Amino acid sequence: MSSLARASEVRPVSAPPLTAMPAPILLKAVGIGKTFGAHRVLDKVSLEMRKGEVVAIIGPSGSGKSAFLRCINQLETPTEGVVSIGDVTLSAGASPSRRDLLALRRKIGMVFQSFNLFPHLSVLRNVSLAQERTMGRTQKEADERSMELLARVGLAQKANQYPARCSGGQQQRIAIARALALDPEVMLFDEPTSALDPELGLEVLAVMQELAASGMTMIVVTHEMHFAERVSDRVVLMADGRILEEGPSADVMRFPKTERAIKFFHAVRDRS
Repeated sequence: MSSLARASEVRPVSAPPLTAMPAPILLKAVGIGKTFGAHRVLDKVSLEMRKGEVVAIIGPSGSGKSAFLRCINQLETPTEGVVSIGDVTLSAGASPSRRDLLALRRKIGMVFQSFNLFPHLSVLRNVSLAQERTMGRTQKEADERSMELLARVGLAQKANQYPARCSGGQQQRIAIARALALDPEVMLFDEPTSALDPELGLEVLAVMQELAASGMTMIVVTHEMHFAERVSDRVVLMADGRILEEGPSADVMRFPKTERAIKFFHAVRDRS
Protein backbone atom coordinates (compact mmCIF):
# COMPACT_ATOMS: atom_id res chain seq x y z
CA MET A 1 0.00 0.00 0.00
CA SER A 2 1.41 3.38 -0.95
CA SER A 3 2.13 5.99 1.66
CA LEU A 4 -0.56 8.16 0.04
CA ALA A 5 -3.15 5.40 0.46
CA ARG A 6 -2.12 4.79 4.05
CA ALA A 7 -2.36 8.49 4.77
CA SER A 8 -5.86 8.57 3.36
CA GLU A 9 -6.91 5.95 5.94
CA VAL A 10 -5.65 7.97 8.90
CA ARG A 11 -8.62 9.37 10.76
CA PRO A 12 -8.38 12.94 12.00
CA VAL A 13 -7.98 13.32 15.72
CA SER A 14 -11.23 14.58 17.22
CA ALA A 15 -10.97 17.85 19.07
CA PRO A 16 -11.88 17.62 22.76
CA PRO A 17 -15.45 18.66 23.45
CA LEU A 18 -15.85 22.30 24.23
CA THR A 19 -17.00 23.03 27.77
CA ALA A 20 -19.14 26.04 28.38
CA MET A 21 -17.35 28.80 30.22
CA PRO A 22 -19.02 29.61 33.53
CA ALA A 23 -20.85 32.89 33.63
CA PRO A 24 -18.91 35.71 35.29
CA ILE A 25 -19.41 36.44 38.95
CA LEU A 26 -21.74 39.41 39.18
CA LEU A 27 -22.44 39.81 42.90
CA LYS A 28 -20.40 39.15 46.03
CA ALA A 29 -21.48 39.72 49.59
CA VAL A 30 -18.70 38.79 51.98
CA GLY A 31 -19.03 38.53 55.75
CA ILE A 32 -22.12 40.71 56.00
CA GLY A 33 -23.02 41.48 59.61
CA LYS A 34 -25.75 43.72 60.98
CA THR A 35 -26.57 44.65 64.55
CA PHE A 36 -29.30 46.80 66.04
CA GLY A 37 -28.06 47.72 69.50
CA ALA A 38 -27.32 44.43 71.24
CA HIS A 39 -29.35 42.40 68.74
CA ARG A 40 -27.29 40.71 66.01
CA VAL A 41 -29.52 40.30 62.96
CA LEU A 42 -26.88 39.02 60.53
CA ASP A 43 -23.77 37.06 61.47
CA LYS A 44 -21.14 37.05 58.72
CA VAL A 45 -23.41 36.05 55.84
CA SER A 46 -21.66 35.53 52.50
CA LEU A 47 -23.09 34.89 49.05
CA GLU A 48 -21.57 34.79 45.58
CA MET A 49 -23.67 34.80 42.42
CA ARG A 50 -22.96 34.41 38.73
CA LYS A 51 -24.70 36.34 36.00
CA GLY A 52 -28.06 34.75 35.15
CA GLU A 53 -28.29 32.75 38.36
CA VAL A 54 -31.45 32.59 40.47
CA VAL A 55 -31.04 32.11 44.22
CA ALA A 56 -33.96 31.58 46.61
CA ILE A 57 -33.42 32.48 50.26
CA ILE A 58 -35.76 30.63 52.59
CA GLY A 59 -36.05 30.12 56.32
CA PRO A 60 -38.17 30.90 59.35
CA SER A 61 -39.44 34.40 60.07
CA GLY A 62 -36.83 36.55 61.80
CA SER A 63 -33.89 34.67 60.32
CA GLY A 64 -32.38 37.78 58.67
CA LYS A 65 -33.45 37.11 55.08
CA SER A 66 -34.94 40.54 54.38
CA ALA A 67 -32.18 42.31 56.32
CA PHE A 68 -29.63 40.62 54.08
CA LEU A 69 -31.34 41.91 50.93
CA ARG A 70 -31.52 45.41 52.38
CA CYS A 71 -27.81 45.31 53.18
CA ILE A 72 -27.01 44.28 49.63
CA ASN A 73 -28.61 47.41 48.18
CA GLN A 74 -27.59 49.53 51.18
CA LEU A 75 -31.10 50.33 52.37
CA GLU A 76 -29.59 49.08 55.62
CA THR A 77 -25.94 49.90 56.22
CA PRO A 78 -24.05 46.71 57.12
CA THR A 79 -22.17 46.74 60.39
CA GLU A 80 -19.44 44.66 58.77
CA GLY A 81 -18.61 43.07 55.44
CA VAL A 82 -18.22 43.98 51.78
CA VAL A 83 -20.74 44.12 48.93
CA SER A 84 -19.59 44.09 45.30
CA ILE A 85 -21.73 44.24 42.18
CA GLY A 86 -19.82 44.44 38.93
CA ASP A 87 -17.16 47.11 39.33
CA VAL A 88 -18.76 48.75 42.38
CA THR A 89 -17.58 47.75 45.86
CA LEU A 90 -18.79 49.13 49.19
CA SER A 91 -17.22 48.23 52.53
CA ALA A 92 -18.83 48.52 55.93
CA GLY A 93 -17.17 51.11 58.15
CA ALA A 94 -16.21 53.30 55.21
CA SER A 95 -18.87 55.88 54.41
CA PRO A 96 -19.67 55.41 50.71
CA SER A 97 -19.64 58.43 48.47
CA ARG A 98 -22.97 59.45 47.01
CA ARG A 99 -21.57 58.57 43.58
CA ASP A 100 -20.66 55.00 44.61
CA LEU A 101 -23.98 54.50 46.39
CA LEU A 102 -25.95 55.60 43.34
CA ALA A 103 -23.76 53.47 41.08
CA LEU A 104 -24.54 50.38 43.19
CA ARG A 105 -28.26 51.07 43.40
CA ARG A 106 -28.51 51.61 39.65
CA LYS A 107 -27.36 48.04 39.22
CA ILE A 108 -30.09 46.70 41.51
CA GLY A 109 -33.86 46.53 41.17
CA MET A 110 -35.88 45.69 44.26
CA VAL A 111 -39.47 44.55 44.72
CA PHE A 112 -40.88 44.71 48.24
CA GLN A 113 -43.74 43.01 50.06
CA SER A 114 -45.79 46.19 49.77
CA PHE A 115 -46.17 47.69 46.32
CA ASN A 116 -45.11 51.27 47.15
CA LEU A 117 -46.83 52.77 44.11
CA PHE A 118 -47.73 56.45 43.96
CA PRO A 119 -51.54 56.47 44.32
CA HIS A 120 -51.94 59.88 42.65
CA LEU A 121 -50.04 58.85 39.50
CA SER A 122 -51.24 56.65 36.67
CA VAL A 123 -49.73 53.24 36.21
CA LEU A 124 -47.71 54.56 33.27
CA ARG A 125 -46.33 57.49 35.28
CA ASN A 126 -45.44 55.16 38.15
CA VAL A 127 -43.19 53.21 35.78
CA SER A 128 -41.84 56.18 33.81
CA LEU A 129 -41.06 58.73 36.51
CA ALA A 130 -37.88 57.16 37.91
CA GLN A 131 -36.50 56.68 34.41
CA GLU A 132 -36.78 60.40 33.76
CA ARG A 133 -35.38 61.41 37.14
CA THR A 134 -32.44 58.98 37.41
CA MET A 135 -31.64 57.96 33.84
CA GLY A 136 -32.26 61.19 31.97
CA ARG A 137 -34.75 59.68 29.57
CA THR A 138 -37.29 61.97 27.97
CA GLN A 139 -40.92 61.36 28.83
CA LYS A 140 -41.45 59.86 25.37
CA GLU A 141 -38.49 57.49 25.77
CA ALA A 142 -39.55 56.52 29.28
CA ASP A 143 -43.16 55.92 28.27
CA GLU A 144 -42.11 53.72 25.36
CA ARG A 145 -39.95 51.61 27.67
CA SER A 146 -42.73 51.52 30.28
CA MET A 147 -45.27 50.27 27.76
CA GLU A 148 -42.90 47.51 26.68
CA LEU A 149 -42.55 46.35 30.27
CA LEU A 150 -46.23 46.69 31.13
CA ALA A 151 -46.96 44.49 28.11
CA ARG A 152 -44.35 42.03 29.35
CA VAL A 153 -46.11 41.70 32.72
CA GLY A 154 -49.52 41.55 31.03
CA LEU A 155 -50.78 45.00 32.05
CA ALA A 156 -50.49 47.28 29.03
CA GLN A 157 -54.24 47.84 29.22
CA LYS A 158 -53.86 49.34 32.71
CA ALA A 159 -51.41 52.08 31.68
CA ASN A 160 -53.81 54.99 32.09
CA GLN A 161 -55.52 53.74 35.23
CA TYR A 162 -54.55 54.47 38.83
CA PRO A 163 -53.15 51.86 41.23
CA ALA A 164 -56.34 51.81 43.30
CA ARG A 165 -58.18 50.41 40.27
CA CYS A 166 -55.77 47.46 40.11
CA SER A 167 -55.77 44.26 42.16
CA GLY A 168 -52.95 43.48 44.55
CA GLY A 169 -51.40 41.06 42.08
CA GLN A 170 -51.57 43.67 39.33
CA GLN A 171 -49.98 46.29 41.56
CA GLN A 172 -47.10 43.96 42.35
CA ARG A 173 -46.58 43.27 38.65
CA ILE A 174 -46.52 47.05 38.08
CA ALA A 175 -43.87 47.30 40.79
CA ILE A 176 -41.83 44.65 38.96
CA ALA A 177 -42.15 46.60 35.70
CA ARG A 178 -41.03 49.77 37.50
CA ALA A 179 -37.92 48.02 38.86
CA LEU A 180 -37.08 46.54 35.45
CA ALA A 181 -37.45 49.93 33.79
CA LEU A 182 -34.17 51.05 35.34
CA ASP A 183 -32.32 48.22 33.54
CA PRO A 184 -30.88 46.57 36.67
CA GLU A 185 -28.24 43.86 36.53
CA VAL A 186 -29.67 42.12 39.61
CA MET A 187 -33.27 41.89 40.80
CA LEU A 188 -34.03 41.46 44.51
CA PHE A 189 -37.46 40.21 45.56
CA ASP A 190 -38.43 40.47 49.23
CA GLU A 191 -41.44 38.21 49.87
CA PRO A 192 -43.23 39.58 46.78
CA THR A 193 -46.33 37.39 47.24
CA SER A 194 -46.71 37.50 51.02
CA ALA A 195 -49.41 40.21 50.92
CA LEU A 196 -51.42 38.46 48.20
CA ASP A 197 -53.96 35.68 48.24
CA PRO A 198 -52.81 32.47 46.48
CA GLU A 199 -54.51 33.16 43.15
CA LEU A 200 -53.07 36.66 42.79
CA GLY A 201 -49.72 35.40 44.00
CA LEU A 202 -49.60 32.97 41.09
CA GLU A 203 -49.80 35.92 38.66
CA VAL A 204 -46.69 37.43 40.23
CA LEU A 205 -44.82 34.12 40.38
CA ALA A 206 -45.52 33.56 36.67
CA VAL A 207 -43.87 36.90 35.84
CA MET A 208 -40.90 36.06 38.04
CA GLN A 209 -40.55 32.66 36.39
CA GLU A 210 -40.49 34.34 32.98
CA LEU A 211 -37.76 36.71 34.20
CA ALA A 212 -35.71 33.77 35.46
CA ALA A 213 -36.10 31.96 32.13
CA SER A 214 -34.95 35.08 30.28
CA GLY A 215 -31.63 35.07 32.17
CA MET A 216 -32.23 37.75 34.78
CA THR A 217 -29.99 37.46 37.83
CA MET A 218 -32.33 37.22 40.82
CA ILE A 219 -32.32 36.80 44.59
CA VAL A 220 -35.75 35.86 45.91
CA VAL A 221 -36.64 35.82 49.60
CA THR A 222 -39.73 33.65 49.68
CA HIS A 223 -41.96 31.24 51.56
CA GLU A 224 -43.12 29.79 48.23
CA MET A 225 -41.36 26.42 48.52
CA HIS A 226 -42.59 25.06 45.19
CA PHE A 227 -41.28 28.12 43.38
CA ALA A 228 -37.96 27.93 45.24
CA GLU A 229 -37.40 24.31 44.25
CA ARG A 230 -38.55 24.54 40.64
CA VAL A 231 -37.29 27.95 39.51
CA SER A 232 -34.15 28.74 41.50
CA ASP A 233 -30.72 27.33 40.72
CA ARG A 234 -29.70 27.37 44.36
CA VAL A 235 -31.43 27.57 47.71
CA VAL A 236 -29.95 29.31 50.72
CA LEU A 237 -31.54 28.32 54.03
CA MET A 238 -31.10 30.91 56.79
CA ALA A 239 -31.90 30.83 60.50
CA ASP A 240 -30.80 33.01 63.40
CA GLY A 241 -28.93 35.40 61.10
CA ARG A 242 -26.75 32.70 59.53
CA ILE A 243 -26.70 30.46 56.49
CA LEU A 244 -27.42 26.92 57.61
CA GLU A 245 -27.33 25.16 54.25
CA GLU A 246 -26.75 26.14 50.65
CA GLY A 247 -26.73 24.20 47.41
CA PRO A 248 -28.77 23.02 44.42
CA SER A 249 -32.40 23.68 45.21
CA ALA A 250 -33.76 20.12 45.19
CA ASP A 251 -30.79 18.79 47.18
CA VAL A 252 -31.21 21.30 50.00
CA MET A 253 -34.98 21.02 50.15
CA ARG A 254 -35.33 17.24 49.82
CA PHE A 255 -32.22 16.12 51.68
CA PRO A 256 -31.42 18.64 54.43
CA LYS A 257 -28.38 17.77 56.49
CA THR A 258 -28.59 19.80 59.69
CA GLU A 259 -31.07 19.15 62.48
CA ARG A 260 -32.35 22.74 62.29
CA ALA A 261 -32.96 22.42 58.55
CA ILE A 262 -34.77 19.10 58.96
CA LYS A 263 -37.01 20.69 61.60
CA PHE A 264 -37.80 23.63 59.32
CA PHE A 265 -38.77 21.47 56.34
CA HIS A 266 -40.87 19.19 58.54
CA ALA A 267 -42.79 22.27 59.72
CA VAL A 268 -43.25 23.43 56.10
CA ARG A 269 -44.56 20.04 55.00
CA ASP A 270 -46.92 19.76 57.99
CA ARG A 271 -48.54 23.09 57.07
CA SER A 272 -49.03 22.27 53.39
